[in-house]
Amino acid sequence: MDTNILVYAHRADSQWHDRAKSCIKSLAQGRISWGLPWPCVHEFLAIATHPGIFDPPSTVTQAIDQVNAWLESPVAVLIGESQEHWEILTDLLREGRVTGPLVHDARVAAVCIAHGVTELWTADRDFSRFPGLGTRNPLQG
Repeated sequence: MDTNILVYAHRADSQWHDRAKSCIKSLAQGRISWGLPWPCVHEFLAIATHPGIFDPPSTVTQAIDQVNAWLESPVAVLIGESQEHWEILTDLLREGRVTGPLVHDARVAAVCIAHGVTELWTADRDFSRFPGLGTRNPLQG
């Protein structure tokens, strides 16, 4: 699950809130494992609590409570860098000609690929540059 979907699900003031919250709820109550990449959790915390992005921003406690609520799902899995991370990341950086802020997306993609994620739910089209990772925008349609 990419950061943007997490933020939309958390922030009631997002135009995508209801749809994103419903998507996460269906995963959380399902039987199939769903992943929360650590980089996305960190970025969610940074964005949700950022006073330059939201007025008012979520408090740190609200953001932490939200992550804890998602982790209450028995099929939620936190995923992070593995032994293969550097090799996968450098391949993605080179093949996708990734620079600047897109390095974060490559990091998320590398984490997902290493853990066998077949589909990243995101509203960010930039992930299409990583052919080893399928994407889906659950907010469309």
